[in-house]
Amino acid sequence: MVIVTRIRREVLTLPAAQLGPDNPLPPLRPLDEVHHIDARDREEMPRDMARQLGHAPLTSLLPVRVRDGYGRHREPRTLDALVIENDRLRATVLPGLGGRVASLVHLPTGRELLYRNPVFQPANFALNGAWYSGGIEWNIGATGHTTLSCAPLHAARVPAPDGGEMLRLWEWERLRDLPFQVDLWLPDGSDFLHVGVRVRNPHERPAATYWWSNIAVPEDRRILAPAQEAWHFGYERRLRRVPVPSYHGTDRTHPLNSPYAADYFYEMPDGRRRWIAAQAADGHALVQTSTDVLRGRKLFVWGSRPGGRTWQRWLTEPGTDGYCEIQAGLARTQLEHVRMEAESEISWLEAYGPLDTSPGGDDGDDGDWGDAVRAVEERLEAALPRTRVEEAYAAWKPYADAEPGEYLATGSGWGALEVLRADLKLSGTPFPESALGEAQAPWRELLRTGSLPEPRRVRPPGETLVAPHWRDMLETAPATPHTEYHLGVAQWHAGDRAQAVRSWERGLTLAPSQWPLLRCLAVADQEAGHHERAAERYADAFDDLCRERRDDGETWTAALAALGRETLEALLRARRAADARSVWERLLPAVRQRGRFRLLEAELLLAEGRPAGARAVFEEGFEVDDLREGVIAIDRLWARLTAEPLPARYDFRMRPDTP
Repeated sequence: MVIVTRIRREVLTLPAAQLGPDNPLPPLRPLDEVHHIDARDREEMPRDMARQLGHAPLTSLLPVRVRDGYGRHREPRTLDALVIENDRLRATVLPGLGGRVASLVHLPTGRELLYRNPVFQPANFALNGAWYSGGIEWNIGATGHTTLSCAPLHAARVPAPDGGEMLRLWEWERLRDLPFQVDLWLPDGSDFLHVGVRVRNPHERPAATYWWSNIAVPEDRRILAPAQEAWHFGYERRLRRVPVPSYHGTDRTHPLNSPYAADYFYEMPDGRRRWIAAQAADGHALVQTSTDVLRGRKLFVWGSRPGGRTWQRWLTEPGTDGYCEIQAGLARTQLEHVRMEAESEISWLEAYGPLDTSPGGDDGDDGDWGDAVRAVEERLEAALPRTRVEEAYAAWKPYADAEPGEYLATGSGWGALEVLRADLKLSGTPFPESALGEAQAPWRELLRTGSLPEPRRVRPPGETLVAPHWRDMLETAPATPHTEYHLGVAQWHAGDRAQAVRSWERGLTLAPSQWPLLRCLAVADQEAGHHERAAERYADAFDDLCRERRDDGETWTAALAALGRETLEALLRARRAADARSVWERLLPAVRQRGRFRLLEAELLLAEGRPAGARAVFEEGFEVDDLREGVIAIDRLWARLTAEPLPARYDFRMRPDTP
């Protein structure tokens, strides 16, 4: 038998920044997510779209932690990769970084079909922080880039429908508690990478889900999809229906024609084949198509204004061309979440491949929109008929349950813990007990004995599980300070803030380590508007952490930096500059040199009445490693210092000054 898809290991070496440790503080504050809309816009929407926009929006990152320990110093590092190839295509997958398809090469021509980032540079775009640009990513969970963007997935060989092999990626998505899988294979002689996706809800209750496959492509393309209208969403947070291709007199299907960052969610007619393509000037294109379940298509552009260009440079190395994203999802827009019934699943098939839409070789990408769309559609139908995609999906479905063969990579142990707790049987995506690790150990003990064990050594608390079943177990466990801390976090996540505060206050009376509880109470004070009391509790928490800190290693430094940042911000908000200076002086020198803290130093100097010193911080230069998408903290502080234009290096603005 001929093996039609070959899967092999490879090691990539490229300039890469270190991910660093996760933030050890539980993310208690409401989710800082830019995809919220003006209520006025709902009046113009189709009813199903308006309903899904309001369905189960994510309000918290718990139980996931924030990944903000990365920097911007890059040096050659190795990344484990898995390569899938036939005689037509070669796909390179990064199982340790979200299962990203980093490269897709058409072997007969040597053309890279995707935007391939030459570096690995995390930036603050995922729901939980660290994310990187380039390739094809699998976004699940809630509106935004998945929390698994820089996390390892399980990977293994499995049988493919055509007798060859598939590469299976799978994990347990923790925001919604849903297992999912992505199966990739290349049929014999095919120019199309086939991708079977399945999301399952194994619970006895409905769940909300979300999926968008994001494909980075060079931005000097024309983006085509079978649509005459789109829903435009910009960072001014308005969602409007606009015509395609031209809007306000400009053809927005050319990414560089949009001045500011924006999303264009294409309104796909019912019954029309689902596809989107990025077409180069010579007519060569990358096309993505799917079965109809994956109904949405989208274009994301960074825009041609200085802010968008700054972000493009931020995400890669100097001299690299820009990119845009074409995307495919379960709903019309990424602002929606889809209801999954209890004990149900959603599955579909996607295909990615090259398409030559210019038979003469020099037709270019200009021309009437309708003609251009029909030309791509006809070529796609000739290269990969719609019926063949449906047949491939039907052939794949029985193989979705095939048990993995050789394991190629290991993900987290959280799925194994949930399978153990609920005695789940998830054919095709096993989560073996061998995957359980140190992070899951105390929760396995709680499950086994009904008691959450006390830490064996002094260190920052581990992660908190917040799902109702875990909260119930915490409520009946012996009420130690450690348990009260975790119970309070779970209660806070459930919306029972008063009870969370009571749990933290009970734990505080006997806790040998007080700073984690004090910090939680400080956040509760801030959320209730008690900023002076919050500042006092933050100051006490930071004092306690400084006394408790055992060394200058990675774990304690991460805790000191995370709590120090929040404490400085709280004290400055309460106009306690002297106390903020005291905190600043006790930070490690290496922490004070980080860009985030240089920005805080400028704010502190301004609060102390030293604007010249604050201005000097800007002039010396700094980079806020974890600068958040859409946040304008830098330009706001600059505006307090001077009426001069914001220097270009600090211009990350993604919207007009006035909506």
